[in-house]
Amino acid sequence: MLTLLIIATLFSSNNAYALSQVTAIIDKNPAMINESILLTVTADDDVNRNALDTSPLLSDFIVGQTSVSSQTSMVNFKTSRLTTWKIVLIARNTGELMIPALTIENQQSAPIALTVVAAKEQNNSQTDIFITSELSSNEVYVQQLLTLTIKLHFAIELKAGSLTEPSLTGAAIEKVGQDKQSDNIINGRRYRVIEQTYAITPEQSGEFTLSAPLFSGEVLQGSPRRANFLSFAQTKPVSIVGDELAIKVLPIPANYPNNSQWLPTDILTLHQEWQADDEQFKVGEPITRTITLTAAGLSKSQLPALNMHSSPGLKIYPDQAELHASLRNGRLVSQKVQNFALVPSSAGEFVLPAMTITWFNTITNKIEKATLPAKTITVKAAATTMASGLPNHLPSDSPSNLANTYQANTSQQTVSDTEHLMTKTPAAAPEDKRLQWLFLSLWLLTSLAWVTQYFYRKSNQDKKNKQPLNHTNSVSDTGKNYLTLLAACKKNNAEQALSLLLPWLKQLLGNEQPGVEITTIAQAQDIIQEQSFKQAVNDLQQHLYGKDATDKASSWQGMTLLNAIQTVHKQQHKPVSTSPLSLNP
Repeated sequence: MLTLLIIATLFSSNNAYALSQVTAIIDKNPAMINESILLTVTADDDVNRNALDTSPLLSDFIVGQTSVSSQTSMVNFKTSRLTTWKIVLIARNTGELMIPALTIENQQSAPIALTVVAAKEQNNSQTDIFITSELSSNEVYVQQLLTLTIKLHFAIELKAGSLTEPSLTGAAIEKVGQDKQSDNIINGRRYRVIEQTYAITPEQSGEFTLSAPLFSGEVLQGSPRRANFLSFAQTKPVSIVGDELAIKVLPIPANYPNNSQWLPTDILTLHQEWQADDEQFKVGEPITRTITLTAAGLSKSQLPALNMHSSPGLKIYPDQAELHASLRNGRLVSQKVQNFALVPSSAGEFVLPAMTITWFNTITNKIEKATLPAKTITVKAAATTMASGLPNHLPSDSPSNLANTYQANTSQQTVSDTEHLMTKTPAAAPEDKRLQWLFLSLWLLTSLAWVTQYFYRKSNQDKKNKQPLNHTNSVSDTGKNYLTLLAACKKNNAEQALSLLLPWLKQLLGNEQPGVEITTIAQAQDIIQEQSFKQAVNDLQQHLYGKDATDKASSWQGMTLLNAIQTVHKQQHKPVSTSPLSLNP
């Protein structure tokens, strides 16, 4: 019974306990401008952590990090409770300021008079933490990029912390690179330095103020060695604010051309490279032209487009542009690299027009132009695969032709050697002359054998051409290339399909139109006049050399080209209609 009475008494006394006092103290007075001040507010009861309203502080102070803690203790059956707020303040102005009374429930703290003095430049050597900010330029043109470098210096051990990002009205701000850490000695004191760099692009003209960076964190108190030994440490919240920076943004000059993209920079260059150093170009072979645009003080998104226009007989396929940006000596340098695939379909000379980009020099305040001059390229006909000196309709890979070629080359070399000997020794001995006549006789016999074999083959070919249903031989000649080409389409192998197209077309049209030499795919398309085939071939070239060419091994589907090839094959091998033989006399 006595135990129940004691418990009831304790319970009633705890319920009767209520908030009776609120106190407020600061850790320093006077304080320097931009220096953190720790305000501690304590309520003698366990109250809600949101019970304290800090809005009255905002008129004269920047309110930084706030932490709340609760404590309960019992001594001689007497329970006490405390709720504590620790608030980091930074004075907005120097002079005599007043921390106003703060209210928790129905209790108020006493106001605190605070003196804030201006911070002298040499005081940084005695400050544990400070911030410096630097702009690459305080006066820029609209859309001209400038860099902001923020450095946090601290000579004490940080437990945690964060630095606010800069903000500027009417400007795009982007962080450049990763944070850099270094050590620096200032007035004999060692500081750890964390550096951040931002790229700022103003979009409006006028005068603006860049917001001051604010650091909020916690620092270790007491001896760091002892704290590490005991595996815990007491921390103190701190906040440091940097300086505000003024920026003047100038408008676009009135004399800048309206039809040109506004590019304010101190340097802009154009450079081009070709795939081949000797610049020997052939029909049907793609030519790679690489153009590089480099500009300082412009972001990657501001770099203009690079355009090349096609002309008759020359198709141009632009690749996806590559964009790069890096900091060089405190300046942001951006670069655009663009590859163009030029595919000539006919031989001759082609003029690539000049490429010009207008830009504004922010150092001289003058309009300038970066230009790639016009260039004339010469495209030669594609090298034929036929053996030199043989008729075009004879298969160049047959054994007899290879033997004839070897004999002809041997004979030509013999004649050349004979001429050399005759020129070098005009008064040759009789034995040398007999040897020369022997060589000449052998050459004549070889030539006679070649001519005889040629006419023999031509006679057999004429007989075969006179036979009915002559399309069967044509199909047989093109069958190997035709089937291999279809297999490449079925496997969706774009590069192999393109390499097999011209050999198949040469045999197909060479058999059907003797005397016509096919050297390019475009020439064959003009002869065939099949729209589906022309479109399928153009799609194949666009896939291999166009700007959307990403995965050439798997993304192309060859069924469209396969169907078009089968259509052309059927059209070129339609059987010749013949009248039935009459059985009546």
